[in-house]
Amino acid sequence: MPVAANFTSIISKNFEINFTQCLPSGCLKYTELCNLLQLTAAEHAEMGGISFTDMQEYDQAWVLSRMRVEISALPQWKDTVTVKTWINSLENSRSVRALEMYVNNKKIIGCETFWAVFNTKSRRPELLTLAHDHFELFPDVKATQEGFSKIDINPEKEEIFSKTVILSDLDIVNHVNNVKYLEWCMDLVDENIILKQKIKSFEMNFMKELSLRDQVMIHENVSDDSIVFSITKEDKNCFALQLNLI
Repeated sequence: MPVAANFTSIISKNFEINFTQCLPSGCLKYTELCNLLQLTAAEHAEMGGISFTDMQEYDQAWVLSRMRVEISALPQWKDTVTVKTWINSLENSRSVRALEMYVNNKKIIGCETFWAVFNTKSRRPELLTLAHDHFELFPDVKATQEGFSKIDINPEKEEIFSKTVILSDLDIVNHVNNVKYLEWCMDLVDENIILKQKIKSFEMNFMKELSLRDQVMIHENVSDDSIVFSITKEDKNCFALQLNLI
């Protein structure tokens, strides 16, 4: 698709939080939060002519490599939230995108994401084919207080759950969707940590894609102020999640 007539390098999108997106506490689920961020990023890419549909003409797609989310509060059922996004950097095969969420003009969430261009046939990274010079970049306008950090996967981690990838785990790129990794891990967290909003930030690192019927193991390592999950296939790390606790 051509670049939209109303394209701008910074966009804002409103969403009303419905009950299907909420925890028993009435707060937005962390997985649904990531879905709203992802939807906003996708809409901006579509407006700018670098959407999944555009890129599939060259067998390309954007895939998420890293994500950091900082949370001061979660929106509630029936809240109208505004998600704002812009691009910090975009060159060759990589892009860093910033996102913020507001309720009543107050920022409650900041997010930094790192994306890579991926060939959906070769399943390998490659340079972005489509033109993108019309995107103004904002390298110094950060959405988070801290940037990406290295997630340390402790070799003393504990195996806590095994899983087989099923069809509902997959997305349009034909691999496990990034939010599904988060969902698998969050389902294993003490419910009091989630319901009492003890998570001040979390960071995800996607290392290897997972496909239908893959057999995976979920590991956990707990410390006083964080929980680190890792997901392995055939003893190789595919994903890491660090929850930083209040």
